[in-house]
Amino acid sequence: MILLDQPNEICILRLSAIGDVCHAVSAVQAIQRHYPKANITWVIGKVEAALLEGLPGVNLVVFDKKQGKAAYKKLKDRFKHTQFDVLLHMQVALRANFAARCIPAKVKIGFDWHRAKEGHSLFTNKRIASQKCAHVLEGFMGFAKAIGVPHYKPTWNMPVAESDREFAKQQLDGLDRVLVISPAASGSERNWLSQRYAEVAKYANRQGFSIVLTGGPAELERRLASEITSFLDFPVLNLVGKTSLKQLLCVVEAADLVIAPDTGPAHMAATVGTPVIGLHAYSNPARTGPYLHQDYVVEVYNQNLQQRFGKTAEQLSWGLRLKEKGLMKQISTQSVLAMFDKVVREQQII
Repeated sequence: MILLDQPNEICILRLSAIGDVCHAVSAVQAIQRHYPKANITWVIGKVEAALLEGLPGVNLVVFDKKQGKAAYKKLKDRFKHTQFDVLLHMQVALRANFAARCIPAKVKIGFDWHRAKEGHSLFTNKRIASQKCAHVLEGFMGFAKAIGVPHYKPTWNMPVAESDREFAKQQLDGLDRVLVISPAASGSERNWLSQRYAEVAKYANRQGFSIVLTGGPAELERRLASEITSFLDFPVLNLVGKTSLKQLLCVVEAADLVIAPDTGPAHMAATVGTPVIGLHAYSNPARTGPYLHQDYVVEVYNQNLQQRFGKTAEQLSWGLRLKEKGLMKQISTQSVLAMFDKVVREQQII
């Protein structure tokens, strides 16, 4: 623990991405519970701020990376007359490191030496404790612990309006058990095959589930959703590109089950308690998988580590990402159907 007087002004720096800021929310709200009188400012990316706008007791300062150098100038001007007691620098990316230079704080806490990439340690003067084989969420827990917050069970109070919940209610009105398939990740190589998503949808539909497709407005996501529906002979609710992030969160909250690759909605599901089947091939699921449902991940990551390196994830760099093409094809339809049955049984989705 880094000994500090009770901090009155705390700044969080975590710009992206959706899944990571969802993980970070649990740490921020644990800090709030422990230091209820502290003022908390969070420097965050523009897209991510759209999800967290209205986060109770937190002042969001948006950093728009598309503005280039102007974004740093705005950040520096914004804090010209501010002095934080502590900056919790929760991102090692170079962009975030440069942003940290614009935030005045007596103490700047960053990741431990092992995780301090891209010059991260040059922009901090304290470090969190080293963690072995930690999930991303547990890394953020390390920042809370560093300023005196005792160990806690992650919980979330996500900011959504009644209108967002009403939107989800209207969209899902009349649907029985709801399976949300959020098929697209930010990188197309992390997407599963559209025909296999369709096979899972058919199987779930025969079990009495209604199928809802979700995702963002990007052409890749729309195209993937269209491909999935082309293989189906029954109607599905296609909400791809038709929701705000907050509306999507409420749809996920109202669902009975989510299936997704390594993408934001998988982690959004964790914040609202919806079970999720994560599909992983390129990143370590023990590090980046749905935190509350590690046992429901279907993955081929570890077998590929063994084939390529002859070692386990614990013996290699914990954050190692694989780069070979076509790894998601190794995830079989049958393995996902078996996991679907397991989740339905264990979660008693009837």
